[in-house]
Amino acid sequence: QLQLVESGGGLVQPGGSLRLSCVVSGFTLNDYSIGWFRQVPEKEREAVSCISRIGKNTKYADSVKGRFTISGDNAGDTVYLQMNSLKPEDTGIYYCAADRGYVCLMGTFGYQYWGQGAQVTVSS
Repeated sequence: QLQLVESGGGLVQPGGSLRLSCVVSGFTLNDYSIGWFRQVPEKEREAVSCISRIGKNTKYADSVKGRFTISGDNAGDTVYLQMNSLKPEDTGIYYCAADRGYVCLMGTFGYQYWGQGAQVTVSS
């Protein structure tokens, strides 16, 4: 059974950092591309970053470029999202998701498996 579990969310002041983890089971990072998404009430879920299963190419939303870094561990079962210089507008529920495609997508379409989400709140 394929599962994704996020952790590492919390409350942080503007300018602070958090690292989210997405632990996968039932598959490895060589089998699926992984995306990170965030959602706030009354808005559509938006792509934040993704990492491809082949070549480990990465993509970022313009709003987080230079501040967020996505990476996968060598064991092949955890994807991280390092978030620095956090802003109040980064607040939301962060989800990781898996897509069978070779190249990761910056959009929700195509992601078949989703985690339960982790709350990130950036506030003073």
